[in-house]
Amino acid sequence: MTNFFDQVLVFPFINVLVVIYQALFSLHIPYALGFSIIILTIIIRIILYPLTKSQLKSSKKMQELSHHVSKIKEKHKGDAKRLQAETMKLYKEHGVNPMSGCLTALVQFPILMALYSVLNKIVGLNSQTIVSEVNKIIYLDLFKLKTPWDPYFFGLSLAQSPSSLLQQIGPLILLIPLSAGVFQFIQSKMMFVKPPVVSGEEKNQKKGGDFTSALQTQSLYMFPAMIIYFSYIFPLGLSLYWNTLTIFGILQQYKIQGWGGLEVWIKKISSKGK
Repeated sequence: MTNFFDQVLVFPFINVLVVIYQALFSLHIPYALGFSIIILTIIIRIILYPLTKSQLKSSKKMQELSHHVSKIKEKHKGDAKRLQAETMKLYKEHGVNPMSGCLTALVQFPILMALYSVLNKIVGLNSQTIVSEVNKIIYLDLFKLKTPWDPYFFGLSLAQSPSSLLQQIGPLILLIPLSAGVFQFIQSKMMFVKPPVVSGEEKNQKKGGDFTSALQTQSLYMFPAMIIYFSYIFPLGLSLYWNTLTIFGILQQYKIQGWGGLEVWIKKISSKGK
């Protein structure tokens, strides 16, 4: 018996993936399954673009106002009611809804999880069960598989993980999880806006007390490290999905807010090259 999540999101995504695959296969495009995963991921990213744009703009405004929020916290320390009122007043003055970023993230999360679940379901199927298992989910007979699809993408099995391929291929296979971590770091770094210039006195007041900033800095490095580990132990099909998702996300972020937190580094690299 299938659950509601599968019926509403996972199975429709599998149908779209198979339609894309059948189109590429009919055109005799090699590695049709791998390219189908890439195309489906990009389609989902494009559909979610309005939500992504709203979330990034909200996040950027919140970070730009963090300096003012810190001042309010210092001024009204010990008066929680006044602190909340003044903080909400600040957000209202600058047209910021602190909940909008959370709400858009909550909408996107199940969709991206469904896409992950799609790939998790299909990449692990062996050649004997692919046709029967996938065809149970396909809505129209026109798009049902007649033969098992090729699970390889440029010579690598999408069903195998880098950890299982390490002895066979060697250290080169580690480039896949490492690239996933690097792309994730770039995307995360871009989300940090340039901090405002503060006086020496304000620095002393904030020193050791900005929990949010410390948490953001930790997540900047911890999350990419987690992605490297998961990309190492999970099938390559999932790494292909995650890298596509992140690279396209980087392009979207650049379009919306430029280089963001990477701007300082890029200027340093540019100045050294001159």
